[in-house]
Amino acid sequence: MQQLIQSYKTGELGLFEVPCPVCDPNGLLIATTASLVSAGTEKMIVDIAKKSLLGKAKARPDLVKQVIDKMKQEGVKNTLEKVFNKLDTPIPLGYSCAGRVIQVGEQVDGFSVGDRVACGGAGYANHSEINYVPKNICVKIPDGVDDPEASFVTVGAIALQGVRQAEPTLGERVAVIGLGLIGQLTVQLLKANGCKVLGSDLDSDKLALAEKLGADSVCSAGDLIPMASAFSNGHGVDSVIITASTSSNQPIIDAGEIARLRGKVVVVGMVGMDVPRNSYYRKELDLRLSMAYGPGRYDPQYEEKGIDYPYSYVRWTEQRNFEAFLGLVAEGKVTPKELVTHQFDFDDALKAYDLLEGKIKEKYLGIVLNYPNADAYLESAQAGNLSRVVRLNNQHRPGLSSEDISYGLIGAGNFTKSVILPNLSKVGGFDPVALCTATGVSAHSVGTKHGFDEITTDSEAIFANPRVNTVLITTRHNTHADYVLRALKAGKHVFVEKPLCINQAELDEIEQGYRFMLADGKAPVLTVGFNRRFAPLISKMKEAVGEQPLAVTYRINAGVIPRDVWIQDPEVGGGRIVGEVCHFVDTCSFLAGSNPISAYATCVRKADTSIPDEDNVSILLNFANGSTAAIHYLAYGSRQVPKEWIELSTGSKTMQLNDFRELVIFDGSCKEKHKGANQDKGFQAEFIAFREGVRSGIAPIPFDSICATTRTTFAVLESLRSGQPVTVG
Repeated sequence: MQQLIQSYKTGELGLFEVPCPVCDPNGLLIATTASLVSAGTEKMIVDIAKKSLLGKAKARPDLVKQVIDKMKQEGVKNTLEKVFNKLDTPIPLGYSCAGRVIQVGEQVDGFSVGDRVACGGAGYANHSEINYVPKNICVKIPDGVDDPEASFVTVGAIALQGVRQAEPTLGERVAVIGLGLIGQLTVQLLKANGCKVLGSDLDSDKLALAEKLGADSVCSAGDLIPMASAFSNGHGVDSVIITASTSSNQPIIDAGEIARLRGKVVVVGMVGMDVPRNSYYRKELDLRLSMAYGPGRYDPQYEEKGIDYPYSYVRWTEQRNFEAFLGLVAEGKVTPKELVTHQFDFDDALKAYDLLEGKIKEKYLGIVLNYPNADAYLESAQAGNLSRVVRLNNQHRPGLSSEDISYGLIGAGNFTKSVILPNLSKVGGFDPVALCTATGVSAHSVGTKHGFDEITTDSEAIFANPRVNTVLITTRHNTHADYVLRALKAGKHVFVEKPLCINQAELDEIEQGYRFMLADGKAPVLTVGFNRRFAPLISKMKEAVGEQPLAVTYRINAGVIPRDVWIQDPEVGGGRIVGEVCHFVDTCSFLAGSNPISAYATCVRKADTSIPDEDNVSILLNFANGSTAAIHYLAYGSRQVPKEWIELSTGSKTMQLNDFRELVIFDGSCKEKHKGANQDKGFQAEFIAFREGVRSGIAPIPFDSICATTRTTFAVLESLRSGQPVTVG
C-alpha cells in the first residue's frame, strides 16, 4: 500500500510503498476512500519541516533548551547523535478521513466489515491507502453523507468542540475570528444553534463564503471593532471564537475589545497568547481553550485502549462529537461540500501540497484526496491477501563475513533509533535483514536508513524468515515475554531490551522453556539489554574490587514520568521499578559478583498523586556472597544534579562513579582518576559482547543472573506492599 510521508529533517514529501498495518484488538483496519488535507495544520507542519536546522530551532526554543540540558549530562557528541536521529523521524501527514472497514479487532463491537466509517486522529487517520484506527475515534457514516463530506469529520469536531466551549444560547451574538476551514464550519454550527454570527478575516473571498453559508455579517480584520459594536448594539458580543492561525497576538487583543462584560473568549486556532490583562480584567472575561476534538483527546486510556467515558457524565466525547457533526451534515445544516476547492486522486497527492506551498498559484480552502483502490483492498482483506512485507533491497550487501549476525529487529522507537541502531553499526558484524514496526511509516524510514532488506508490520515474518538467525526486541515491555518465547522456539538468538518480562507468570514460562533448551544442549543465546555492566568505568571498578564482598550505594536522579505515559501502566510498561530499576539491580549484581537473596524497599509517601509513590524508592539488597547494595531511585530532584552516582567500598578502597563520565578510586593514600569526554554507558561494549556470545554460544550475561535480577524487581514491589523484607527466589 502507499502512504504520504514527509521527512522532518529535509522537508521532502513523497508517496512510499509501506507494509499494511496490523489490526489490534481495540481498533479497525480501514481502506481509505477520502481524506482531507488541513490547509492550516498541515501547512504549518510542512513549513516547519522545510525550515533549516536554525529555522527549526527558532520555531521550537523549548526543544533547544532540552538539547542544551542533555549536552551537559551526556556530552556534546552523544547528544548531537540523538538529535540528528530524532530529526530523521518521518511525519505521517493527515488526521481526518473516511473509508471502508476491512477488518474488525476482536474487542470491538458495533462495526462490521464493509461499514462506511469516518475516522480522526493524527497518526491514525493518515493520508494512506489503509489505516489502523482505534474504535473510539471511528464512527459510522450516516446515509446521505458521501465520503468526501465525511472526511471533514475531525475538522468538524474541532469546530464543534470550540462552539461547545462557548456554550452559546439561542439568539446570542457571536464573533468568529478567522474564516478558514474551521472558521467556516464554526459559522454554520453557530447558525444551526440559533445564534447571530459575525465573521472576520483578512481574505475577502472567505468573507463572501461565510456570508453565503449563513453569517449575518462579515468584516475585514481592520474593521472588526466598530463592526462588532454595531452588530451587538453597543453591548459587545456574547462570545468570541478565535479560529485563526497566526503567531500574532492581535486576535486575542481584538477579542478582548469586542466581547461584552463577562463574555467568553474561546481559543481554537494557533494564535499568540499574550493576554492583555487590562481589557480581560476590566470586563471579567472568561478565557477558554478548546482541546481539539473533545474529551478523550490525548488520553491513551480512551484512544488506545478504547475505554469510553460514561455517557451520563461526559456527554460529548470526541467520538460523540464526530457523530454529532456528521448528523448535522446529514440534515443539511452543515455543508462541507461548499468548502471543497480542490480534489485530487491519491496518486497525485503531492499537487495538494504544491498548493499549500504556493507552487500552484490558486486559492484553496478544502482539499480532498480520493482513493480509487479501497474496494480492491477490501477484497484482498477478505481473501487474506493483504501485504505486510515490503522488500527494500533485493541484493544482499557485499563484504559480509560468514560470522556476521543476520538479525531481525522488532520495534524502532526513539531509543532504538538513537542508541541501539547507531551502536550496532559502529560495532559491526550485524547484518540487518528484516525490520518489524507497528507502522509502515517507521518501518520505511528506519529500514531505508539502516539498510534492511525487508520491512514488515507482522512479527511472524521475522520469526519465519530463514535468513534471520538473531532477533532483537525493543518494543513496549508487555510484548517482551511473548516475543522472546516465539524467537527461542524458532531457534533464533535473542537480544531483548530490558526488562525481560513484567510479571512472575511470564518469567516462569521463559525459565521453564529456556532451561529445557539448555538441558537439551540446543539453546540459542539469550541476553537482556543491561548495558551498564559493560560500561568501561564499571569494568574498571570490577577489576579493582575483584571478588571480595562490598557495599554499594547507587543513587539515580531519574526525573518525573507522568502517570499517563505507557511505562507507568502496570499492564504495558510494568512501572518504573520493573522497567528501569532492573538496570541498577543488574549493575550492583555485576559489581558484587553475586545474585541478590533478599530485598527490602520503602518509598516516599506523599499527597501528590501525579506520579506513583514507588517512583521515589529506597531499596536495600543482600547478596549471596555477603555484599549489600542500597539503591535510591528518585523521580524528585534537581535536574542540575548528575543522573547517576555510584559509591562502592570494600577493604581499603572506595570508588566514586559520576554519571559514567568520571571515576575516582581511593586506595589508602592513593587517588586515581579516570575521565571520559563523553558519557559511556556501555552500549558498544554490550553489543560486542553479544556478538561474541552468539559466535561462541556463551551468553554475555548468565541466565541465572538475568532471572535473579528480574525476580528482584518483583520482590521490591512485594516489599513495598508488605512493608517487610522479601526473599528473592
